[in-house]
Amino acid sequence: MSFLSTIASAFKGGGGKRVPLARGFVSPWAVAFDGSSPRAPFDYGRAIHSSFVENPVAQRAVRIVAEGVGSAPLSASDSALADLVKCPSAGQSLIETLAMHVLLHGNGFVQIMKDASGQPVELYALRPERVSVVAGEDGWPTAYHYRLADRTLTIPLEDEAGWPNIIHLKSIHPGDDHYGAGSLAAAEQAVAIHNAASEWNRSLLENAARPSGALVYETGDSGGLTTDQFERLKSELTAAYAGQANAGRPMLLEGGLDWKAMSMSPADMDFATLKAAAARDIALAFGVPPMLLGLPGDNTYANYREANRALWRLTLLPLAGKILGGLQQGLSSWFADATLAVDLDQIPALSEDRERLWSQISTAEFLSRDEKRAMIGLEPKGESA
Repeated sequence: MSFLSTIASAFKGGGGKRVPLARGFVSPWAVAFDGSSPRAPFDYGRAIHSSFVENPVAQRAVRIVAEGVGSAPLSASDSALADLVKCPSAGQSLIETLAMHVLLHGNGFVQIMKDASGQPVELYALRPERVSVVAGEDGWPTAYHYRLADRTLTIPLEDEAGWPNIIHLKSIHPGDDHYGAGSLAAAEQAVAIHNAASEWNRSLLENAARPSGALVYETGDSGGLTTDQFERLKSELTAAYAGQANAGRPMLLEGGLDWKAMSMSPADMDFATLKAAAARDIALAFGVPPMLLGLPGDNTYANYREANRALWRLTLLPLAGKILGGLQQGLSSWFADATLAVDLDQIPALSEDRERLWSQISTAEFLSRDEKRAMIGLEPKGESA
């Protein structure tokens, strides 16, 4: 029995059978809606392009979270484990890459690269949309498929010696046994609204923020315009007066033609409110206080310092704890007693909280010096007072 199997048996009552899981695999990022819904199936690649690549609010929110988690100071009891985690993966920060994958996709897959002696030498973050779980007879994962174009690589859960090959990190999904739920799917509709409002405002700008107007032909007794006359007027308007380069250009009209300018009401043109509401929904989906994104009309926090502290407490630290805890557990076969966590004392945004804690502990006369050191995460010195 492998090391992982032994550990699993220890947590399941000494070798009892595990409850079965659902073996049917349906990708949670390509679930087709029924015919009554006009929405297209969610596609992760398309959503990445429309959200992260094209939308400034979503991209900034994701970068704030991923770069914040990637730059968090680490505290590791084993220097070899710390070096392995801090080492760049394919030129990118491993922690930052995993934070972005787990945030957007809901899953993060880390391949453990080993040397000839079986020791881990590199951790490589796999693209999550290319990885799928291969379930066994009882539904529990036995391997992973890595698909790229027409190639499929099968990576066993463990190698021949029983050491793990893949570390799977995931956000909690209450309706899926194998995959986590990402924030990108929740933010997709808000991103679509924000992008549509931006395109609308761009079109308004190109048309002087109002409909161009209407040509009214005074018929009199001569009847209406012929088909040739109508087509000629329409082509002349398009060629000589439409577009940004022709803004404000005077119009020369023939006899019987009158220009009636048309405009939109302020309510019709006010897409700034719609964009701001969609932007706040995007920030909410990714766990970033809207104030940090410069969104107008958001007074949830008194100042940027309070918003930054809330970002760390509510978003960055939980995500960093999930990633570091998963890496520590996945590498426990080689680093059994090692610990890996975020060093809270070195985070500037939390300095006030730590100062307040130290002040409260230092004035607690009923605690010994070692008890005070233990409460702030320091090793005791063996002194009673």
